[in-house]
Amino acid sequence: MEALEKTILIVEDDDGLQSQLKWHFDDFSTTIITSGNLQEAINAVRTYQPSIVLQDLGLPPDPEGVSEGFRCIKEILAIAPKTKIIVLTGKNEHQNALTSIKLGAYDFYYKPIDTETLDHVVERAFRIAQLEWENNKTTESVQPIKGVITGNKQMRNVCRMIEKIAQTNVTATLIGESGTGKEVLARAIHSHAPNKDKPFIAINCAAVPESLMESELFGHEKGSFTGATSSTTGKVEQAHQGTLFLDEIGDMPLPLQAKLLRFLQERSIVKIGGRKEIKVDLRVVCATNKNLEEMVKEGTFREDLFYRICEIVVDIPPLRERGNDAALIANHMLKRYAAEMSGKAMTFSESAIQTIEHYSWPGNIREVENKVKRAVVLAESNVVQTEDLGIDEPKAQKKFSLINLKEARKSAEVEAILSALELSQYNVSAAAKMLGVTRPTLYDMMKKYNMTNESNQ
Repeated sequence: MEALEKTILIVEDDDGLQSQLKWHFDDFSTTIITSGNLQEAINAVRTYQPSIVLQDLGLPPDPEGVSEGFRCIKEILAIAPKTKIIVLTGKNEHQNALTSIKLGAYDFYYKPIDTETLDHVVERAFRIAQLEWENNKTTESVQPIKGVITGNKQMRNVCRMIEKIAQTNVTATLIGESGTGKEVLARAIHSHAPNKDKPFIAINCAAVPESLMESELFGHEKGSFTGATSSTTGKVEQAHQGTLFLDEIGDMPLPLQAKLLRFLQERSIVKIGGRKEIKVDLRVVCATNKNLEEMVKEGTFREDLFYRICEIVVDIPPLRERGNDAALIANHMLKRYAAEMSGKAMTFSESAIQTIEHYSWPGNIREVENKVKRAVVLAESNVVQTEDLGIDEPKAQKKFSLINLKEARKSAEVEAILSALELSQYNVSAAAKMLGVTRPTLYDMMKKYNMTNESNQ
């Protein structure tokens, strides 16, 4: 795995001590920057982004006091919150050392300086910084876009498609089984778009009665039908300059499909009972769990509308075809709902993880959420057991879509490593134990697959 660069900033106004520290820590693997006051320190943090800061509290213009030193801690952490600040202070200044910790400093060290002991403090701080950096990099791989947890290559490709679609105004249709996260991906298109601050308006075509659908979409004028006591703005007009999400488009009544087609072609609407054309500028994203091509052949979906909404089609794989994603998603949801519902940290037992990985999840992500919520409520301890999930018949066999053995092995290894890291909360030693390999072997495998920046390829 790519390593965090070891950069140390020394903030010390005593030239002799500054030189001593610089000489001691200066080696081929460490970059040393020095500063003698707060402003120089802030400039160095912005320019070099040091992982470690060794800082004296007595800085000019208050070298005999601590006010400038405390201010320096606050300003460094405001710019770079993950910086490990080690405060250098006198033996009789214990209260100042504790105040520094309260302000966010990582540790403190009493003068006079024993370089051998200080080495241990700095190395410990750097190890923590390295772990946090690895955690951040691995999290990017597991969550390529907001709301999507995946270690699966096919699903990461879907996420890359979503990011590309967001930069255009094409009409895209998301196709996948119920519960696969179609609305999450539709929202991701909107949130990655240049007009993300504009409205995102969703309508479920299967949930609105046919008699009300036209009014819901296009709005109506006062008195246009019985009960129309006031003029109403439809979903299309509400989404002006933003995104309109038409969920379950396959359930739209055939008579209304013609009106939807006209809107998509002309980008204008007329309210029920109205005469004025209203121009709209928006992105349209559709979703369905039905086979639209078959519906076209059967005559239940217009062919011209099919080609209009399917300028780009995104096929979302079901959870059972996403490798170890079920365990990743379940673990993510367990952290979330345990914090919300029980206020305590919870984990899965080994048997529960195996059950999650082997079950076919016909209800996809929605079913995972349902089972995890159930487990949080019913678990007798902070360890979720198999019976807490309420899964009756786990299916042990997994399906593999890859035929090439080399590619299949790579895909399986990458997904297994990402899953182990996520389930061990990015503790590399624990992940290695879970995978049955040594810690150096795991590092070699992570480096081999360039996993720190894989999500950005």
